[in-house]
Order: sequence, then structure tokens, then C-alpha cells
Amino acid sequence: MALQMDEIRRLAERVAASYHLEVVDLEFGGGGKSRALRVFLEKDAAERARLKARAEAGEAEDLPKGVPVELLSGVTHEDCAAFATDFGTVLDVEDVVPGAEYTLEVSSPGLERKLTRAEDFARFQGSLVKVKTFTPINSIREWTGRMTGFADGVLKIDLAAVKQKGKAKKAAVETIEIELKNIEKANLVVEI
Repeated sequence: MALQMDEIRRLAERVAASYHLEVVDLEFGGGGKSRALRVFLEKDAAERARLKARAEAGEAEDLPKGVPVELLSGVTHEDCAAFATDFGTVLDVEDVVPGAEYTLEVSSPGLERKLTRAEDFARFQGSLVKVKTFTPINSIREWTGRMTGFADGVLKIDLAAVKQKGKAKKAAVETIEIELKNIEKANLVVEI
């Protein structure tokens, strides 16, 4: 029986919705007894809006200082534990993970979260990002800078926002445009 990631995602999203959560990403890795299914969650859009409203009203003493609210997932340990219990049961009943042993890990996506969907890029405009491309642009595959725009499947990055390293340091451009289909890997870069 092959691993059915689309089915696992569908089940995860169903369970997450009952807790006002969204599935950000799923990963399955390892081998033998070290196999792990990782689920990254955040509060859904309505709950994130409530979190932002609390922060703006000065009622969010429990939030980390100096971190923009939009970068926070709002997920608590209790959210992860409740989701893991219910999702683990669903996985066992549906039997979609082949083999007898694996570990289910549930967490927030973290401050250096992956960006994979167009919605992610649109949501985090203005943030620092690190992007690796499938094909080089100006002979370079890795770029770090401030995401200044995302429209029509094209990401714009201001390279002058950070001190460049490696080959990018020698690039004679201050901004770069990267098509979403050329992005192999992208993640936020922490600014604290």
C-alpha cells in the first residue's frame, strides 16, 4: 500500500477545521521505526483575525514581544495535542499510513515557515524571505531579501533589504522577480 498524501491531507484538514485550525504543510519521512508524519498547523483566518484584533487592542500579553502578529500561527500546545489525538484516531481507523509504526508530530509552522502556496506569498508581503529556484536567475539559485510584491504568479524581492552573501553578493541587481513555478523552496527569515 503506497502512502496517500492527498488523502492524509484531506483527513487532516477535516479534523483541523473542527478546531478552527488550518493545515499549513505535511511531511512524511524517515525509514523503519523512525518514520514520522509531521503536520504543521495554524489558526484559521477568522482566529488569526481575532488574534490580531487582541494585539491591536493591547490585550495580548501572552504573545511574544517584537514579533509581528501576522507571523504568529496562534497555535497552542493544547491545540496541537487535541488535534493529534483526534487525527491519530482517524489515521488508525482509515488506515492510510502503510506499515505498523510511525510517529505523528504536530506543531506550528514556526517563524521561519515554508511558503508553498500563492496565498502564502500574498499574505507575507513585506517580510524577509529566502528563496531557492529550480533554474538560476542571473546564474544564481538562492536569493534573500524583502518580498515587496506578489501578483500574477510572480514574486518581487528587494535584495537591498539585507546584506547579500555568496554569488548574490556579486549580482548587479537590487530587485529580482521570480515566477512561482520556478520556486523550489521558500521560507520566511526571522527579523527580531
